[in-house]
Amino acid sequence: MRSVLALLQFCTSLPLGRPVEFEHFARRSYLYPLAGYLIGGIAAIVTCWITSPTVGAAVAIAAVLLLSGCNHFDGLLDLGDGLMAHGGREKRIAAMTDRTTGTGAVAAGIMVTLLAFSGLQVVANIPLTILAAEVCAKTAMSWLTTLGAPFREGIHSYLHGFAKPWFLVPAFLLTLPLFLMPLPRAALVLALASTAIITALMLLLSRRVFGGVNGDVVGASNEIVRAVVILLIALA
Repeated sequence: MRSVLALLQFCTSLPLGRPVEFEHFARRSYLYPLAGYLIGGIAAIVTCWITSPTVGAAVAIAAVLLLSGCNHFDGLLDLGDGLMAHGGREKRIAAMTDRTTGTGAVAAGIMVTLLAFSGLQVVANIPLTILAAEVCAKTAMSWLTTLGAPFREGIHSYLHGFAKPWFLVPAFLLTLPLFLMPLPRAALVLALASTAIITALMLLLSRRVFGGVNGDVVGASNEIVRAVVILLIALA
């Protein structure tokens, strides 16, 4: 329970009492999907009574961002700056890790948010879709934490130091309860497959551009996977 509490204190902005030693979660980063169930579940409850698809989509996205403290969204913005920077690897890393927000960050934030918002407006069930998307997003974070060799010291390198290759399995198993929901099985299979594909692509991209993974890359994967899963469910 201390591991779960440390996870939720790290991934959410909820008032959960006295801080628990972060190492409890670091040793069990395969628990990431549990945060997805909580964040997505609260967002689902908030939106289940909203009849307007447009309003429901906006509220759902706002809920997951607020509940996560926008920490992962910040990673998406930083990644956008790093990818759009001109120059070599060091310049791209500097652009990603500095405190300023450039046009690359703005573009990345707008594109990913618009994709998620447009997809949510046309799905048959917004609450269940945001829940499934959030669980998949956190699963991608767990997999990247396990597989992504860090290029600098930080939170990601600390978590990666405790991660074991077998963490991939329990993280995946924690997504299986999604199949109990009344969503198309094919859509859920596509969602999990896209989660794995995006994780692999983020690994390849970050290794080539930055020489490894950091917390910004992991956080960005959360936002990107959520948007892609929403779109796939919408199309299915």
